[in-house]
Amino acid sequence: MGPEGRLLTSGTSQLASAGAILHALAAITDMTLKLSTLCILLGLGAGLPQIYGIAKPAAFTAAVRRFPRSLPWGIVLMALGTVWFLWNLSQESIADFASYKNVLFGGFAGVGLGACIFVQDFLAVRGLAIVLLLLAKLMVDTGRPALPQTPWVLVIQTWAYVLVVAGIWLTVSPWRLRDWLTWGTANERRLKVICGLKLAFGLLVAGLGLTVFKSVV
Repeated sequence: MGPEGRLLTSGTSQLASAGAILHALAAITDMTLKLSTLCILLGLGAGLPQIYGIAKPAAFTAAVRRFPRSLPWGIVLMALGTVWFLWNLSQESIADFASYKNVLFGGFAGVGLGACIFVQDFLAVRGLAIVLLLLAKLMVDTGRPALPQTPWVLVIQTWAYVLVVAGIWLTVSPWRLRDWLTWGTANERRLKVICGLKLAFGLLVAGLGLTVFKSVV
């Protein structure tokens, strides 16, 4: 089997695995996900990696600088983004598109798989951009009902729109992430300051989930 054949098999396998995992998580999410739970997960997800950056700056720098051109990460993120988008599409009940839904499913799945095979340059960044946009949608949708109850929701909503801008920008100019990461890891002092700020923000978001948002319906 040639390189493209192996990559096609790998991409298909990643899509299937991501689909199975996302389907299971979606079933749980529909029943139990609350703003407090989402904020705890987001805060820990954003904050915990920064501890590694502070503790082992050299290894952290090497890892993040490899990320933009990492093909394995690209396939995983593109597969996750494709399946997540298809799941969102499956929840839409717009009558005008009902007769075309299967065609749209096939088309978007083909785009995701095709990107893994034919657009490998900065694939990890492109996949990350898609995931950021979908995550932002989840954050806005989850936080919207709580807006009348507490102004702290604006922290999550504002973060979501920052992710939207970042996702759009990285989709158009994926090499920008490489430049940002190179600048952010240019020296140990700068890296630790950035990691410290991200850790503090992650703890703030997780803290909101554990306190203020616990009482939010």
